[in-house]
Amino acid sequence: MSEAEKKENIPDESAGKGGGGKGKGGEGEGGGGFPNGGNPAKTKEDFHLAATYVSDAQYNRNIFFDMSPQAVKLYRLYNHWVPQVLVYFFILVDLSLAVFEEPAIVLLPVWATMLVELLCLLVFAVRLIHYAKVIPRDKFWKDPKNICIIVILLLTLVDMIIYGALKAANCYAVRWSRVLRPLLLVNVTEGRQLRRAFRSIRNALPQIFYVFLLFMFSVLMFSLMALKLLGKRGLKTIDGAPYFTNYVDIVFDMYVLVTTANSPDVMMPAYNASPVFAIFFIVYILINTYIFMSVFLAVVFNNYKKYLKAEVRQLVRAKRHKMVRAFAVLQEQKEEGGEPVVTQASWNQVVRLVQPDISDAHRELLWSVSDDKSQGCIGKVAFVQLADLLNIEVITLKSRPHPFQSLCPALYLSAPSLLLCQLVRHRAFVIAYDLIILVNAVFIGLDEENPMIANSEWAFLALYMLEILLKLYVFEPRAFFSRHNFWNWFDTIIVVSALIATIINAAMKSSDGYTSRQILDIVFILRVLRLVRVVDSIQRFRTIINTLIRIGPAILTFAQLIIVVYYIFAMVGMELFKGKVKFYGSDSSDPAKAYCGNPLLKGTAFAQLNYCRNNFNNVASSFILLVELTVVNQWHVLSSGFTTVTHVAARIFFVIFHIMVVIVIINIFVAFVLEAFFVEYSVDKSDLQTSLEKKIEELELAVAQDKLEDNLVNAMETIDNDLGTGQSVSSKPSLMFKIASKRYRTVDALLQRMFEDDLDPEDFAESDNPAAQTNVNFGNPTFSSA
Repeated sequence: MSEAEKKENIPDESAGKGGGGKGKGGEGEGGGGFPNGGNPAKTKEDFHLAATYVSDAQYNRNIFFDMSPQAVKLYRLYNHWVPQVLVYFFILVDLSLAVFEEPAIVLLPVWATMLVELLCLLVFAVRLIHYAKVIPRDKFWKDPKNICIIVILLLTLVDMIIYGALKAANCYAVRWSRVLRPLLLVNVTEGRQLRRAFRSIRNALPQIFYVFLLFMFSVLMFSLMALKLLGKRGLKTIDGAPYFTNYVDIVFDMYVLVTTANSPDVMMPAYNASPVFAIFFIVYILINTYIFMSVFLAVVFNNYKKYLKAEVRQLVRAKRHKMVRAFAVLQEQKEEGGEPVVTQASWNQVVRLVQPDISDAHRELLWSVSDDKSQGCIGKVAFVQLADLLNIEVITLKSRPHPFQSLCPALYLSAPSLLLCQLVRHRAFVIAYDLIILVNAVFIGLDEENPMIANSEWAFLALYMLEILLKLYVFEPRAFFSRHNFWNWFDTIIVVSALIATIINAAMKSSDGYTSRQILDIVFILRVLRLVRVVDSIQRFRTIINTLIRIGPAILTFAQLIIVVYYIFAMVGMELFKGKVKFYGSDSSDPAKAYCGNPLLKGTAFAQLNYCRNNFNNVASSFILLVELTVVNQWHVLSSGFTTVTHVAARIFFVIFHIMVVIVIINIFVAFVLEAFFVEYSVDKSDLQTSLEKKIEELELAVAQDKLEDNLVNAMETIDNDLGTGQSVSSKPSLMFKIASKRYRTVDALLQRMFEDDLDPEDFAESDNPAAQTNVNFGNPTFSSA
């Protein structure tokens, strides 16, 4: 797309000028339009407003806020990291109360947990009031997530009052509002990634529902055939119970067979009676396990990608609209009748406000990319790219001389010293130590009681210490131990810790012949951890690990989703099944230990397999049990235990959990990982990244690729690292730059990159109807809050 076409597709700043500039305390300057728009004399408030728009665009915040200086100040405070961290801290405290509430790991008085919960509710209410102060009242009440938070707070208060009253009267009471706690994590303003994950589930459900109906029809049909084929043959299960005589039990067993958890046990009585019956089960598994489960994944993947692409398109459009509004605040008329521009001084001021920690050199680099013609000002198209430009990770490396070079230059720059430095930097040095690690791995697997094997550890430790000392001699120490130099820290901590633990263990053994089991465990773990470094030397492994690191923040979103669902099911499970199954320690001689403290479990597979610790007696054991159910192996035995001690209807709880987590959420997670891996493996750098790299090379500030390889160290590094090469520093600039090619500051930036090639160029600059733009800000997303 040409420059002229791009300009035509960017929404004009006049589109935002209309009513809606009113703050809560009065009207903004210019009769409700942008303050000082087009006026070269910019005020402090103008810069703060523009910086707020740019920051919103950078982090994809789509919030309608008032433009009055007071409201903008409150809004900037609202988005500060301190209140955001406090909100998440109190959410964590609120969720952690389940540890201390009945059934508890550590039981606290009811009044103590309620006081803490009241404090949490107060913090959430204050945060909500703060939010209400920065956006118009009508927008606040139209936002579903605000309504959800208010309802959760009110219902929790009502539940606390009722529960406290019932407890005071010594009556049975249930804290039913505990299932609402994780929904606060979903509905806080900062939880937009989590809300997007829930929307993915909501959007996929209609298509999944039809496939699930067809799948259940298949299960019911095969179950009916199994009843007619096998129900009246007098077959018995291994424990002597009638085989396939109850239709409800058959449906459950056949559903479990789809997960392969009870295979081949469920078919063995029929198979023992006649090998022909095996054909029935094989056909069933082929249709339901391999075909229908694959269709589930295909449907989820297709719908997930389709709806996520639509959301990304909306995010990108909103981002560009925000940037246009920032441009409208900062724009100046360079010449009569000319295009409005933003000067370098205004641009610098905004960038300082948006990213105060950015270095002057880095900022000048970004400006040189935006102002590629060195005019001292930029137009609308170049300015709109600022948010994406700030989201590109640029590694700033500082070149410093080695301390030895300053203290004794003659020795450090001598021929033997230079030769040693070349050897340490050579690839052969890395390969040699990788081979040493592999040989060490063989020795780790051998008998520790053999004196030669035991003493060899000292030799390996000496070699590892020598490696660290040689690297410290060659590389500048501050560069070697820079904040994000992952592998150097990893190696040093592992080697030094192993050395200390080995010395302590040897000292204790020599003094009284006693060896601490705990210290030996630490030594063994540290030895094995050293093997992890070999991963970095294998290109294929490195690519996979780097990809996992880059999509890590997005994976954490699904981790939050799993925690929310687990917490809800854990709270429900504790109310339904607490105390039904009891665990007795290994030193207990109580006869009830044989049946998990419940006579109904006598002779059951649950008790015989000693699954007593898999219970809902506290939140920790509940989470572990839910993880086991997610793995699905033996989940039918686990569910049958709780069904035995309660009612057959308890199966509904476990089946719903399996459908929600295993079929829906896990498939959506797999769909995301597939798409993200495809992007990481196949998509090149964006045009903006390419332009930035070209500018770095043009200014001769690029780092040679052989000096900074794309390994895990690079993947872990961010800005302001040291480039300590030890020697020949004077021939290099004091600052050098490198693009972290596929690293993303935000999850939204990753999502935009994932679908960038699938979207039309107009989607990144499409203008909404100006007549419809009655306000200069955008309202909150109209998606439901899940």
